[in-house]
Amino acid sequence: MTHLKPLASGIAFATAALFVSAAHADDQTLDFGVPAWPGITVKTAIAEKLLNPLGYETSTHEIGLQVIYQGIESGDIDAFLGAWLPAQREMFNPRKESGVLIDVANNVDGAQMTLAVPEYLYENGIQSFADLDEHRDQFNGQIHGFGAGSAASEILHDAIDNDTWGLGDWRLVDTSEVGMLSAARDAISREEAIVWVGWTPHWMNLELPMRYLDDPENLFGENNGESDVLTLLRSDYADANPNVVTLFEQFTFTAEEQSWMIQAFGQEERDLSEVAEQWINDHSERIEAMLADVTTTDGDPAWPVIEERFNL
Repeated sequence: MTHLKPLASGIAFATAALFVSAAHADDQTLDFGVPAWPGITVKTAIAEKLLNPLGYETSTHEIGLQVIYQGIESGDIDAFLGAWLPAQREMFNPRKESGVLIDVANNVDGAQMTLAVPEYLYENGIQSFADLDEHRDQFNGQIHGFGAGSAASEILHDAIDNDTWGLGDWRLVDTSEVGMLSAARDAISREEAIVWVGWTPHWMNLELPMRYLDDPENLFGENNGESDVLTLLRSDYADANPNVVTLFEQFTFTAEEQSWMIQAFGQEERDLSEVAEQWINDHSERIEAMLADVTTTDGDPAWPVIEERFNL
């Protein structure tokens, strides 16, 4: 059985914990923390569709990123499929060091986050962070971000404060993901200059003519913002459920696959269950590999159960 429980990210965690704890009381339900990010939402739905026929009760809780990490620490959240590192390191590292969570696998191959520009600007020579300040007037001294308080926002504010790459007199325009990408679309339609925070996996890579800027300073992490998207499990839950750990060790996607999920669910606004089931039905060999050595809660092999359930 699955159900989505939306919670406003700004509410006190005590309220969130109270909301979650009823389902968590006997520790039988696998509780997923899910921020309002389409890619994580779809991946979590796929995980639930694999786990439920195997005998596992699951529940998803739509809550803010900080609340998810607090929930893992308090024991109210068991799993999170979107630990983007290094961007989330300030939340991740202390809890990893304390032993309250484990990172089971990098579930996206090819993830990256850094600044992006339209392809026509890149082809005209704006190819690096070092090129931005020379063309400040074209950009009106603005970098577009997707939300105050995000890891990207903090990185860019630090760069501005430290005048890294000459950005000291630039301004970060932090709106929302929708607002940022609407601004990018509008600028591209007029072939104007714009620079924004880009990342993959995301539908923007499929729909916008864009290129990522080089950054030898590695503001967004090594290798020009190369990132891992880690699957986190609460350590006590992982110790008690090695079969689930085995599944999540093998539960991985390419950046292109997750970009498709984000496009289908977040951009095209298709039904979540439909998107998740389409991915499963289109990738039977991958699903079989994900379920290698995984069993039902009764100890039977997992793959025949899922094969029959989805007619794979």
